[in-house]
Amino acid sequence: MTTSTAAPAADPVDPVRFAVVGYGAGGRFFHAPVLAGAPGCELVAVVTSDPGRAELARAEHGVRTVAALEELPALGVEAVAVSTPAATHTDLTERALRLGLAVVCDKPFALDTAAARGTVELAAELGVPLTAYQNRRWDSDLLTVRRVLDEGALGEVTRLESSFERWAAGDPPAAGAGLLRDFGAHLVDQALHLLGPVETVAAQTRSLPGGGEDDWRVQLRHRSGVTSELSGSWKQAAPGPRFRVTGSRGTFVLEAAMDGQEAALLAGRTPRGEGEAWGVEPPHRWGWLRLGDGPVSRVPSEPGCWPELYRLFALAVRGRGPVPVDPWDAVATTAVVDAARRAAAESATVAVTDPRD
Repeated sequence: MTTSTAAPAADPVDPVRFAVVGYGAGGRFFHAPVLAGAPGCELVAVVTSDPGRAELARAEHGVRTVAALEELPALGVEAVAVSTPAATHTDLTERALRLGLAVVCDKPFALDTAAARGTVELAAELGVPLTAYQNRRWDSDLLTVRRVLDEGALGEVTRLESSFERWAAGDPPAAGAGLLRDFGAHLVDQALHLLGPVETVAAQTRSLPGGGEDDWRVQLRHRSGVTSELSGSWKQAAPGPRFRVTGSRGTFVLEAAMDGQEAALLAGRTPRGEGEAWGVEPPHRWGWLRLGDGPVSRVPSEPGCWPELYRLFALAVRGRGPVPVDPWDAVATTAVVDAARRAAAESATVAVTDPRD
């Protein structure tokens, strides 16, 4: 997987002028304040046809609001973050690309592999920067797992277990295109990011009475020989560990249910407001490592940093580095999710071909 976490020597002199497309929960809480706190980025506009949401955006960020993407170039906008219902992602992303606007597309990137591939090929044809909003590559927990793996304390890694489990009121929102495609877009991307391409997929889902899923499990066999076991649940009162990674020498466990940046943003805290304290996890949320039958040791967590995705994307727009998440990674993730849904429907193990092969 091609991704960048190391910054070039300096940030752009001229901030990239961004608009957020959509000002529902995603645009309001997980894009606008993150963008506003990212070096090299300037939030100047929001696209929404809802008068109430437009008023909120103006009050909260002092931005211009417009009803259509096509109005953005006249405002000097250079890049957009698409944060709208999943079924609209492909259309809005491709319209923005054709306007010459660089695009950060929220998850799920597309509703199927063919659509994802078509969007990535269009961006390449037009020469316009495109990335997927896999902000959870900059979760504290994922960064900590990456560090533990890089340090080699676990020896040869044999299995990774990863879960997004919570108890939520009501049913999963329909805009997410199903819990597997919604939560799964993050967990699959993280597994591919850590362990590389997948050969086979098995999966099990539990469906809601009206359709969709409220619980799913996916087993991935990576080309490296490592197995990933991923799970997502909307109705789990006792969530499992966020990560458990097993190797030939021992195991690393991180039990905290979710990276703290989500809760902080929902509570009105922002990266700009908290500065260097943003994303820092308190000791009681740190993971632990046990080698063999030896003692347990606590492992300090890396700070989470969602604004890093936007900082790196701004550099890419200025021609000073790669996009933070290779858009072909989004195609690969979509292909695995498609295979998982088929595997669950057919009670079968499904082979996966990496779309770049």
